[in-house]
Amino acid sequence: MRYLLVEDNEELAEAVVKRLVLDGHAVDHAPDLAHARACLADASYDLILLDVMLPDGDGRAFLAQSRIHIETPVIMLTARSQVSDRVGALDQGADDYITKPFDFSELEARCRAVLRRRGGAARNDIALGQTTFDPLAGTLRHGAHTIELRSRELRLLEVFVRHQGQILSKAQLMDRLFSYDAEITENAIEVYVGRLRRRLDGTDIHIETVRGIGYRMEVKTP
Repeated sequence: MRYLLVEDNEELAEAVVKRLVLDGHAVDHAPDLAHARACLADASYDLILLDVMLPDGDGRAFLAQSRIHIETPVIMLTARSQVSDRVGALDQGADDYITKPFDFSELEARCRAVLRRRGGAARNDIALGQTTFDPLAGTLRHGAHTIELRSRELRLLEVFVRHQGQILSKAQLMDRLFSYDAEITENAIEVYVGRLRRRLDGTDIHIETVRGIGYRMEVKTP
């Protein structure tokens, strides 16, 4: 998944980015609203982590304006614990909020919960034919067989699952898996897709190459 973190506290931002990257996500960091607007103009994100008080404006006002044309889920990061502040953020379009200081495990859990709700799921595990995918545990289960996924394989499979049946180009996959500062080529996508295919061998999940366009994930039916 690709996240946008809008946070002016460099120490906190560095810690959040490091934690999410270790979990296999791509994260772009914007220290203010101007940078956030530039990022949103150039890339698509699965989730936005948005601070309330920023050097060039109020994150809540930015959120209210952005909701006119952006449907990306947003979690507000706020030092304010008043109920009225939290209610106001939710009414202005936030999907959730977390109060600073926060535990990183709670932040990760809230991110997963928001993405599940947006995907219409109440649980972590996803049924794909006779195969079950659990993005939280990073595993695939096919019958009695459990397949462990590495972080990049896990995030790549998440992208395919979220866009099941759609053709995704290499450029689109790069956009979802890597941040701006990552030095990566389309050949790397071929490598990651090849690794994921080997992991999926024997399951009900098939990643098809659409020649000259990209890749498409299909689920085999009995």
